[in-house]
Amino acid sequence: MDSRNPQNPKSKKSFRHRFTQIKTDYKYSKITEKIIEATFNVYNALGYGFLERVYENALLIELKNKNLEVESQRPIEVFYQGKLVGNYLADLIVEGKVIVEVKAVKGSIKIHEVQLVNYLKASGIEVGLLINFGRKLEIKRKIFDL
Repeated sequence: MDSRNPQNPKSKKSFRHRFTQIKTDYKYSKITEKIIEATFNVYNALGYGFLERVYENALLIELKNKNLEVESQRPIEVFYQGKLVGNYLADLIVEGKVIVEVKAVKGSIKIHEVQLVNYLKASGIEVGLLINFGRKLEIKRKIFDL
C-alpha cells in the first residue's frame, strides 16, 4: 500500500508525527499547550452553561496549579496619536506572553477574534487564545506580529 494512502495505518502515524512537529513550532507553544490542557480540564469538570467569569476563575486556578504565572483582569491602555483613548481588561495574561480571552457564548463570533487581535496590538503581546466555553468547546489561536 502507498504510505500516503489514508487507509494505510502507517500513514496515520506519519500524520500524527507531522502534526506534533508542526504544533511545537508555534511561538510559545509550551505555554499554549498547558493553557489548552487546563481548558479541557475546566470544560470536562464544569461543562457548559456558566457565565464567563466562572470559567475564567476556574481556568485561573488550573493555570496556577500548572505553576504558570497568571494575571487576571489586567488593564490594557489603548492609545491613538500618543493619547489615551480607552482601556480594556484582559481576561488572563499567562507568563506575560499569552492573552487568554474567555467567552461563554453559543458559538464563536468573528468579532471576538478581531477584538483579540486588537488586544494583542494594544498590549504588545504577540500570542492570544480565544476560548469559548459554549455547547462545544472552541479554542482559536491568534498572532499579532509586532
